[in-house]
Amino acid sequence: MLKLENIHTSYGRIEAIRGISLEVSRGEIVCLIGSNGAGKSTTLMTVSGILKPLKGSIIFKGENIRELSAHRIVGRGISQVPEGRRIFPRLTVLENLEMGAFLKSKRRKAEDGSNYEIAPAKQIEDIFDLFPVLKERKRQLGGTLSGGEQQMLAIGRSLMARPDLLLLDEPSLGLAPIVVSKIFRTIRELNAQGLTILLVEQNAKAALKLAHRGYVIESGKVTKEGKGQDLLDDPAIKKAYLGE
Repeated sequence: MLKLENIHTSYGRIEAIRGISLEVSRGEIVCLIGSNGAGKSTTLMTVSGILKPLKGSIIFKGENIRELSAHRIVGRGISQVPEGRRIFPRLTVLENLEMGAFLKSKRRKAEDGSNYEIAPAKQIEDIFDLFPVLKERKRQLGGTLSGGEQQMLAIGRSLMARPDLLLLDEPSLGLAPIVVSKIFRTIRELNAQGLTILLVEQNAKAALKLAHRGYVIESGKVTKEGKGQDLLDDPAIKKAYLGE
């Protein structure tokens, strides 16, 4: 579904990723692990069009999307849940979800003759089924939610675009262990329903247990790849990232 070939991306004069190549097949969960500053989040932001690579290709479902703008990439079927959640704090839960469906919304006519967009009710109900607490809080401002609830909202907002590929950036960051377990169960459930997922996660052990395959990124380059369990069993990975 997704293939990165020799991708280089910079922040000004600083080259953050230097020749990354990786693949994600339909139906997989693939994780990226590595230390802070290794280039994991930069890789996701390059795929989603937030950052533009200096060179290389990004092939998604057979199309090179390297030059597409971020909103067109969403339209092609890629959604990103950013690090830190980045919900709209002054909008309600329901309004945050409707924003996620902006490109998929249906145009309606208001009484004054102007156009406005609404999100399909079925999509919203699907998110509420996935995260029942969001239904309870649907009229609540996003900024008043707990960290875990905001993460659920961020995931739900991304799912409203009906992606084929979901990019998840540090979904467990700053959350209590019981909430992290819930988030990872949800990721597994979404994948079981057919969603393909590319996951960046500092909790390397949890990520590798969840993922079909993984890539280790160091200093902007892929240094190792393999099945999730094989990487879990790798002595070098255990020492560097699992604290064993």
